[in-house]
Amino acid sequence: MPQAPFGPAGSGTDKSTDILGALLGPLPEGWRESRPTAAAPGAAKTHPAPPPRAPGAPETPWQLGRDSWMAVVKRVIHQFSSDRVTSVAGGVTFFGLLALFPAITALVSIYALLADPSTIAGNLEMLDQVLPEGAMELIEGQVSAIASASGTSLSIAGVVAILAALWTANGGMKALIEAMNIAWFETEKRGFIRLNLMSMAMTLGAILGIVVMLAMIAVLPILLNTVLAGGWGETVVGLLRWPLLVGLLLVGLAVLYRFGPSKDDAVWQWISPGALLATAGLLVASALFSFYASNFANYNETYGSLGAAIVTMMWLWIAAMVVLVGAELNSEIERQIKIENGVEPKDDGDLSGN
Repeated sequence: MPQAPFGPAGSGTDKSTDILGALLGPLPEGWRESRPTAAAPGAAKTHPAPPPRAPGAPETPWQLGRDSWMAVVKRVIHQFSSDRVTSVAGGVTFFGLLALFPAITALVSIYALLADPSTIAGNLEMLDQVLPEGAMELIEGQVSAIASASGTSLSIAGVVAILAALWTANGGMKALIEAMNIAWFETEKRGFIRLNLMSMAMTLGAILGIVVMLAMIAVLPILLNTVLAGGWGETVVGLLRWPLLVGLLLVGLAVLYRFGPSKDDAVWQWISPGALLATAGLLVASALFSFYASNFANYNETYGSLGAAIVTMMWLWIAAMVVLVGAELNSEIERQIKIENGVEPKDDGDLSGN
């Protein structure tokens, strides 16, 4: 009596026949419809449409509710430890300190092309209220030394010196960019040339912003005194110094938070919660550390001639942490908006409490 080619489960039939049947037997009906269709060579790639926005879901940070903000704050606190913000800020501080003096060299050299370089030290006096004494002394000494040697004409040697200083200062900006990638959970996808062009443009933009602000402080009183009687020009400029500084910080942080992380879907924001927090934090933290360093800590007794450098390094470390916390805040706000819109699932370790 002939045996069936495929015995029932549990029979003594050799199971190799089942495997052969599965491999060589006819395909089930509808198999082609269940498989994705391959794109033709050269055809444009298509991406699935994003899910529809949930009714009432926020589109901007300012539309988040109280519970959403609490979730964001909890995650920022968690990520401060998880992303090792203090250690990352230490790395930024190291490269920032290496980049500080070349940046000052480039700053004074460019400023000398627009105004008398000997006036730059006086225009920096407004920073006395926020920078610690040791850091201010170090910066003023370097500025004065470079200003006394700077010329007011642009030569080939001067251009080379400025470019060399910018390239060295570029290392500090690249360290900040890497820190932005950590805050946004991104890996660097830009090539060597594109990354360096981006960081160089941001470095040059930051220096030019400071130069323009200092030049305005130097030139505006002269212009306003020709229009306003009674020497009101200096009074008006004195009132405008802090708004100019705050505006410069906001614009600089907006550029850093937009172009720093290697994100394909980054969105420009003139004023973001992270930039507001970082701007206020930089001013407050700098003033508090300046008060502490001047009244309680005596770094010169502990570190001797290195006291001013240590104070500067501590201030850079605090400033780097504040900027990173602002980046973490923007990152978690963006994540919260995606969660509430159904774009990003809430994982098991989510600290939102919802």
